[in-house]
Amino acid sequence: MTITLLLTIAAFLGTLLILSLPLSLLLVRLIDGELPYHIMQIEKKLWRCGTVKPREMTKYQYALAIVIFNLCGLILLFVLLMTQAWLPLNPEKMPNLSWHLALNTAVSFVTNTNWQAYSGENTLSYFSQMVGLTVQNFLSAATGIAVALVFIRAFSRKLSPTVGNAWVDLTRIVIYLLLPISLLLALFFVSQGVIQNVSPYLHLTTLEGTSQVLPMGPVASQEAIKLLGTNGGGFFGANSAHLFENPTALSNMAQMLAIFLIPCALCMAFGRAVGDTRQSNALLYCMSLIFIVAVIAVFYAELNGSDYLTALGLNNINMEGKESRFGLVASALYAVVTTAASCGAVNAMHDSFTALGGMVPLWLMQIGEVIFGGVGSGLYGMLLFVLLTVFVSGLMIGRSPEYLGKKIESFEIKMTALAILVTPTLVLAGTALAVSVDAGKTAILNPGAHGFSEILYALSSAANNNGSAFAGLSVNTPFYNLLLALVMLAGRFGVIVPVLAIAGSLAEKKQQPVSSGTLPTHGPIFICLLIGTILLVGALTFVPALALGPIAEYLQF
Repeated sequence: MTITLLLTIAAFLGTLLILSLPLSLLLVRLIDGELPYHIMQIEKKLWRCGTVKPREMTKYQYALAIVIFNLCGLILLFVLLMTQAWLPLNPEKMPNLSWHLALNTAVSFVTNTNWQAYSGENTLSYFSQMVGLTVQNFLSAATGIAVALVFIRAFSRKLSPTVGNAWVDLTRIVIYLLLPISLLLALFFVSQGVIQNVSPYLHLTTLEGTSQVLPMGPVASQEAIKLLGTNGGGFFGANSAHLFENPTALSNMAQMLAIFLIPCALCMAFGRAVGDTRQSNALLYCMSLIFIVAVIAVFYAELNGSDYLTALGLNNINMEGKESRFGLVASALYAVVTTAASCGAVNAMHDSFTALGGMVPLWLMQIGEVIFGGVGSGLYGMLLFVLLTVFVSGLMIGRSPEYLGKKIESFEIKMTALAILVTPTLVLAGTALAVSVDAGKTAILNPGAHGFSEILYALSSAANNNGSAFAGLSVNTPFYNLLLALVMLAGRFGVIVPVLAIAGSLAEKKQQPVSSGTLPTHGPIFICLLIGTILLVGALTFVPALALGPIAEYLQF
């Protein structure tokens, strides 16, 4: 089985790199704005019709545009969910959502989290799924990619007071990147058996004579962008463990590749845009090494199960909560992919993983989901760690820290520290609040260390805009809906705004020539320093909380 695991990892990463290479070329064009002439002419006419002036923006204008754009999307989605009972395409007569669930869901999909405190097939109409959630899947993904493009421009431009135009970037990302690939992916999923219709639910009688309802719906179209945009919100409550969302081993592999495709391509595009592919290679090496170790750790934790299973006379391999059609290898790989990226799609029940097997996905979220990460957010999150590593390394050797010729000064480090510390603060403060009040504790279905892990996982997922969950926590309550909505908003824009501030500051700086005192940021030594920084920040911040949850649970059994 170990050989199967290693071959699967190698096939996955090899295919990912092959698919990402041509996509990175398109991303470089979006970064530089160098599109074919006829496309540029069509765009000019569209801008005139929309009264948009595609002038370059400063960092403040860009940040304001991004915030306003997403705020408008949040309001529109909230209103749609509150009125879905009176809107078309609702054959099952789904009622309006409660105000707190509608708010939580609207915030969730606008922030690219796709946290679901509900079961989609029992709660939302087709109109809400298509016009509300699927549209926001595109727009929230485009937001993350746009911020990443700005960060890349900060290193590729010299003495530039502007960072691009938010409306141009968002439009191009949706039309030229997300829509075409989503269409191809949706057609592939349909060929594998994923359903795509607007038919009423099927009411059937089983061979045993009992009644059963089979939900229908436009699943393949939402499935494609949920994965490609690292959104993660499934049409069904069971997400990608549901046969109608993920029917075959081939569709399962395609889903994992779709999650990592744009994050990997963005890393490659970064190296091409700054004129030094060694920089992107260093990031990919760092991400791949941590990713491989994480997959192996989850696999062996589930393979060895626990002594408790052995004492009951059961097979020590933990297959609880996993689909037999995927098995242990594909379940472990999927769990790491979806939590390393800011996705949240699941093909197994993470709540049923062993203590250590569940701790690895939890920790991958807590370090900021920078191991490939979400679309855009993974790259700019990793670059924050790069800036921190360069700063610490510069202090160690007595040199002024710089990266790609841009000096890293006090403002950049303050913003970097702020962006990195936002999510840990939200996770730990939110968890402390939830375990201190009755409204938080009464939602726990599994008392003890595992119950604490469920709350810690929920807050980690929300703050880092992941969306997966330990499902033993009943979160569809006013307390959790409001708490998690606040955490999701702060976790998203509390990082985006400092990142745009750093990007604007770096874009305004001139590039320093490479000298004998310049710290190389592409070799094995720097890769080890970068991995060490990521591990150190994760360890210092979350080990005490992990000790109270999954580690304590492991020691109990």
